[in-house]
Amino acid sequence: MNTTPHPRNTPAHTSTQSPIRPSAQTPTRSSAKSPARSRVRRLLTVIGAAVAAVAVWVLAVPVGGIELTVRMGAGPQPVGPVAVVLASLGAGLAGWALLAVLERVTAKAVRIWTITALAVLALSLTGPLGSATGSAATLVLLLMHLVVGSVVVLGLTRR
Repeated sequence: MNTTPHPRNTPAHTSTQSPIRPSAQTPTRSSAKSPARSRVRRLLTVIGAAVAAVAVWVLAVPVGGIELTVRMGAGPQPVGPVAVVLASLGAGLAGWALLAVLERVTAKAVRIWTITALAVLALSLTGPLGSATGSAATLVLLLMHLVVGSVVVLGLTRR
């Protein structure tokens, strides 16, 4: 003899309550922030920063004919697209990692991160000022730093 009640007779399946309708305490998909969506958006921000930096490099070097070199240990070194991509990705990923850590330990993560990121951006501008060879190279490198910094700061802090 089967004593299990029929599904239509259970309280969850009465005609007054829909089993699909979420309760007032359950966030809907549109109102809940998806961690996966946030990670994808942040990854696209980091990639976008690198793409933006390469776009500046392309406009300055192959199109504009600027010789983009910096003084390094043994002498002037050319700044190529690989270096631009690696530096941009490194900065973006480091910023993302710091933001992720701060989000786990403080409620003011975005504020702290933004102040820190802007301070790091300001310090990074001293690199081109001290190592670029020529005023055109200095301007292009400053622009690349500002472009990457802007994309990363605005993109990672966007809600």
